Amino acid sequence: MAKHNRRYKDSVFVDFFGEDKNAKSNFLSLYNALHGIHLDISAELEPLRLEQVMYMAFRNDVAYLIDDKIIALVEHQATVNANMPLRFLQYAARLYEQIQNPRDRYLKHLKKIPTPEFYVFYNGKEDYPESTTLRLSDAFMTIPEKPALELVVSVTNINYNKGSKILHTCKPLEEYTLFIEAVRRHTKLDSENGFKNAIKECIQNDILREYLQRKSKEVMNMLIAEYDYDVDIAVQKEEALQEGEAKGFSLGVTQGISEGSYQAKLETAKLMRMHNYPIAEICTMTGLTQAEVEAL
Repeated sequence: MAKHNRRYKDSVFVDFFGEDKNAKSNFLSLYNALHGIHLDISAELEPLRLEQVMYMAFRNDVAYLIDDKIIALVEHQATVNANMPLRFLQYAARLYEQIQNPRDRYLKHLKKIPTPEFYVFYNGKEDYPESTTLRLSDAFMTIPEKPALELVVSVTNINYNKGSKILHTCKPLEEYTLFIEAVRRHTKLDSENGFKNAIKECIQNDILREYLQRKSKEVMNMLIAEYDYDVDIAVQKEEALQEGEAKGFSLGVTQGISEGSYQAKLETAKLMRMHNYPIAEICTMTGLTQAEVEAL
């Protein structure tokens, strides 16, 4: 399958709910479904955008300021990352920096801030509960009786066969989920023409028809980027190798695992260099030395 070099570009999820000309309507439908309300298209909302925060290769996050709330949405088509609360914490800090006057933090009186809400929509292949909650405090090395800092992430499995209630109350999300299901089915049958065939089928079946008819080329490019998970695969391999080390294999096996872990770091660094990441950032994220990165 062809690969396109896309840096900090949108996923289909981000485009559909955050950037497309009908994104406001799509997002409001999702917001209404999440909160059991019925805001119409006249509702005021402000899109919030940060570059390359949640994902290495492309953007898969959507954020809006609405009803004195910050609503942050992320889609996962791979295994849900257990560190999402920490990532959302860093994400939220940057959002508040973006929308607040820097001088406000020094005011004597209390300065009210928008209430944050964090949502992850899981659309992956692995078995995952219909809904679950991730908490920042789960990552604390010692568990306090009352955490001084907490962040809660609501995770919903939107795979169509899970029958999540939100799919019945938000038509745009339901159709998006059916579209992703078609993409997976067709790419499994035909890796070369799978995206094109999925788009054609969905148009015929009135699934995201107007959106796909209008933006089929852009959707194709976004799908190509979304399904290029080389960086993720390298990271997951490294995690698997580290887990193997923890199980106490023999010295020879452990040595092989260590070599494999180093190779995974090199593969990750190569991909990051292709996307023009700063060398210092590559060193931080992979643990490689500057000389090792420059030699790639």
